[in-house]
Amino acid sequence: MKKKNTIAVATAALIAFGASQGFAQEAAEAAAPAPASDTSAFVFNSLLFLVSGMVVMFMAAGFCMLEAGLVRSKNAATICLKNISLYSVAGLMVYLVGYNLIYGIDSGGFIGSFTTWGADDSDPLGTGYSASSDWYFQMVFVATAASIVSGTLAERIKLFPFLIFVALLTGFIYPIQAGWVWGGGWLDARFDDFAGSTLVHSTGGWAALAGALVLGPRTGKYVGAKVTPIPGSNLPMATLGTFILWLGWFGFNGGSQLALGTIEDAVSVADIFVNTNMAACGGVVTALILTQLLYKKVDLTIVLNGAIGGLVSITAEPLQPAIWQAILIGSVGGVIVTLAVPVLDKLKIDDVVGAIPAHLFCGIWGTLVVPLSNDGVTVFGQLTGIVAIGVFVFVVSLICWLALKYTLGIRASDEDERLGLDKAELGLEAYPEFSKG
Repeated sequence: MKKKNTIAVATAALIAFGASQGFAQEAAEAAAPAPASDTSAFVFNSLLFLVSGMVVMFMAAGFCMLEAGLVRSKNAATICLKNISLYSVAGLMVYLVGYNLIYGIDSGGFIGSFTTWGADDSDPLGTGYSASSDWYFQMVFVATAASIVSGTLAERIKLFPFLIFVALLTGFIYPIQAGWVWGGGWLDARFDDFAGSTLVHSTGGWAALAGALVLGPRTGKYVGAKVTPIPGSNLPMATLGTFILWLGWFGFNGGSQLALGTIEDAVSVADIFVNTNMAACGGVVTALILTQLLYKKVDLTIVLNGAIGGLVSITAEPLQPAIWQAILIGSVGGVIVTLAVPVLDKLKIDDVVGAIPAHLFCGIWGTLVVPLSNDGVTVFGQLTGIVAIGVFVFVVSLICWLALKYTLGIRASDEDERLGLDKAELGLEAYPEFSKG
C-alpha cells in the first residue's frame, strides 16, 4: 500500500513538474523577443522615415537660400524670417488638425477627423515602423508645400497675412486633398502620385498662383507691354539653395518608398535615388541649352529652376522608369520652366522665383507622364486627380486670399515696397554694411 502511495505521489510530482515546465516554456515564449527579421524591419523602416525626414527638413534651408538669393537685398531678411516661421507654423498646424485630416479619413471618404494627433505605438511590429517617425516625415512634406508659396509672393506681401494663409494651407487645404489619396480617400484607387508631384508641388503652385493673382505684381515690374527685369541680389546663394533642394529630394522621393526592411525595399530606394538624380541632370542640361538657343546667353536662374523642374517632374513616379526615361521626364521639365517664364510675364503674373512653372506646371507634367512607366496607371485617372485637386486648392486658396485682402490687407504699401520689407516690417537689414556703402 505504501509502495502504491509512493508511486502515486511520484507520478503526481512528475506530472506537476512537467506541467510547470510547460507553463514556463509558454511564458518564456511569450516573453521572448520578436524574430530578428521583424525587429530589423521595424528599425530600418523607422530609420528611413527619420533620416529622410531630416533631409526633407533641410529643404527648408534650400528654399530659404534660393529665395533670399533671387530677391533684392532689401527683402532678404524678410524672406529668411518667413521661411523659418512657415516651417514652424506648419508643424503646429499638422499637430493640431492636419495629420488626422490626412490619415483620419474613412476609406473612400472626402475629409478626415479634426482631432489632435497622438502617437500609437501599441502594436509597433504590426505597424512596421514608429508612429512618431511617420508623423515627422509627413509633417515636413506639408512644410515643403508652404515654402513654394513664399517665393512666388516675395517682396510685396505683408508678413502676418502670409503666415495666416500658411496656417490655413498646412492645417486644412493641403491635408484634405492629401487625404483623398494618401489617406485612402476617394481618389486613392483612381490616381497615383508616388511622392507628391501633384499632392505637394502642384498644391503649393496652385496656392501660389491664386495669391499672385490677388496680390498683383511688384511695382515697376510691368509698365505697359514692357517687362522690367528685377535681378536677384545673390546668385551664388540661390545656387547653393538649389543644391540643397537637390539633396533634399533624395529624402523626399527615397523616403516615400516607406520601407527599408527588406532587400527589395533597399533596391527600390537606391533606384529612386538614381532616377531622381538623373531627372534633375536632364532638367539642368536642357534648360542650359535651350536658354542659349532662345536668348543667346545662358540664364542661370532658369537653369536653377531647370533642376527643380526635373526633380518635380520625376516625383510622381521615381521608382518605375528606366534611367533614360527619368532623364527624358526631367528634360521636359527643363523645357517647361524655360518656356513658361516668359508666358507668365506676358500674362503679367509676377512670380519672383519661378515657382509656378517649376512646381505647378512640372507637377502636372510629372503626374500625367506616370503611365509611361507604370502600366497600372491610366491617363484618365491621372487627369481626374489633377483637375480635382487643382480646382479644390485653387478655389479655396483664392477665397482665403480674397478674404485676407479685404479684411487685414495683404499688400505692403508702395512706400514700404520701395524702402524694402526688411526695414519696413523688421526694422533691420540683411546686409547693412553694403547698403550704407
